Amino acid sequence: MDLNTSSPPVLLAGKQRIKLFLALSRTPHGVIDMAAPALAALLSLGHFPSLPVVLVGLITVFAGYTAVYALNDLVDLRVDRQKARTGVLRDNQNDLDGLMIRHPLAKGALTLGAGLAWAGAWAIIAMVGAYWLNPVCLYIFVAGCLLEALYCKLWQVTPLRSVVNGAVKTLGPVAAIFAVNPSPSPLFLVVLFFWLFMWEIGGQNIPNDWTDMDEDRRFNAKTIPIRLGPQRALVLIAACLVATLLLSLVVLWASPLRFNMVFLLVTVAVNAILLFYPAYVLGERQQRRDAMALFNKASYYPLAMLAVVLVRFIFP
Repeated sequence: MDLNTSSPPVLLAGKQRIKLFLALSRTPHGVIDMAAPALAALLSLGHFPSLPVVLVGLITVFAGYTAVYALNDLVDLRVDRQKARTGVLRDNQNDLDGLMIRHPLAKGALTLGAGLAWAGAWAIIAMVGAYWLNPVCLYIFVAGCLLEALYCKLWQVTPLRSVVNGAVKTLGPVAAIFAVNPSPSPLFLVVLFFWLFMWEIGGQNIPNDWTDMDEDRRFNAKTIPIRLGPQRALVLIAACLVATLLLSLVVLWASPLRFNMVFLLVTVAVNAILLFYPAYVLGERQQRRDAMALFNKASYYPLAMLAVVLVRFIFP
């Protein structure tokens, strides 16, 4: 008997097509991003929500991130096709967003209709789940989609698009708070919003734009590293990450959960390892690979903070 039998061609083709759709939604990054809404919900509520809320929430969050990441490629399709034609749109296994093929629509691996159907189906699932959790969550999701489209359109207009991106990445966690707590503390909402906003700008947006500086210049893009230059971009990164650390401690203080000094020290260590050290390396060498390293490590920041909160539930 031959034990090395291969999968049927139709099955292989189906698997490859699924990978293309997952690449369109940058699913590896999207799954990691799901930690932020879970983190926000637990910090706001102070305990685990009911099982139905957890299950619907997980499905809704996955659908929401899947739809929004796909929307990014749909709105950017014209520009991405220009990049693909000039050969600057390369896959990079060192980039968390490039673990699979980058921009499969622009490279012709998926049709526009297929991309629209994929994004639309997940958006519908997200909207139904959001409405079931709390109608406010639905409004936040729709606002997030509109802001994501605006963010893409501002690429060649203004570096202030980063502010829009920071808001988009923060709306998911804000929606998660309303999903488990219809009347959250306004103070907690504001502090958490700016905490994750600063993390996104300093740890994600600016470093990601730094890695794309060479190709962005060819297309007259308006990003912070291009407009301000590397030195001032580094200052802004540092300021945002310092604010992230300070606000992380304020969020823990404002949460119904109580965190002793050990957890506060662990939080400082998480900030140092995933944010400050890679930012320091970037400042010293100012290389593209170092900006990518900061982006990749910072992507795990909400997941690491979620782990801290889960340990707090185990060891009150």
